[in-house]
Amino acid sequence: MDEPTYERFACAPGLRLEAHERLTEVHFENLVRRLDRLEELMERLEKRLWLTVYGVVAAVLATGFQSIMAAIPH
Repeated sequence: MDEPTYERFACAPGLRLEAHERLTEVHFENLVRRLDRLEELMERLEKRLWLTVYGVVAAVLATGFQSIMAAIPH
């Protein structure tokens, strides 16, 4: 004899649980997207920082080189 199959029905606690799971999923996706964007911005900031450091080092070296060139007699 076959077991009776029961039709699934939506009940209030089940619907609340599904809604909560979906909301949690949406929040998590949003958080991941925001973290990815933050990571991109940090990489760009790091590149700018290194460019600034290299620029300052180049300026210091150029000034030192000019001082050395001015001190050498022609």
